[in-house]
Amino acid sequence: MATLRVLELIFFFYFATHIPITLFIDLQALLPEHVYPEPLKDLMKWYAEDFRDPMVVDPPEWFKSFVFCEALIQLPFFPIAAYAFLKGGCRWIRTPAIIYSTHVATTLIPILAHILFYQFTEKPHPGPQTSQERWMLVSIYAPYLVVPLLMLLTMLLSTTYNPTASKSGGMPAKAKKKN
Repeated sequence: MATLRVLELIFFFYFATHIPITLFIDLQALLPEHVYPEPLKDLMKWYAEDFRDPMVVDPPEWFKSFVFCEALIQLPFFPIAAYAFLKGGCRWIRTPAIIYSTHVATTLIPILAHILFYQFTEKPHPGPQTSQERWMLVSIYAPYLVVPLLMLLTMLLSTTYNPTASKSGGMPAKAKKKN
């Protein structure tokens, strides 16, 4: 039970921090430049240059579509999920968390593949060229894959969130009786 509470607090932190990240950083890929004050635009430029992430300053259309989904579908869910995981044991969050986690994990696969295998140019916005630069950028995006996968497993295997999961490995009780 203590492990579950630690996971819930990790999920709370993930969602609570994702709200300002989405509003102030990620949405810069979609919204007009005049919407953001200079310090936020400078932060984005610094990040893009230092971590060699051209997708945030000159996003491809497929990347914009992921940010659009983040704004339209995910952002309204963030405060609800943050509340549920801070409170803990809210079974009603199970289905939305499964939908969210599978959606986000699915979007991260092409992003990570793009980072690892795309031949980025040096101009106008330099992308990662070396393995070290690529893995550094992967490490920035990886938590947005790892945490949703942990959440998915928690929703599927935890007896708190899935009452049909058995305590002996996650197999539903009905399936165990048939064996």
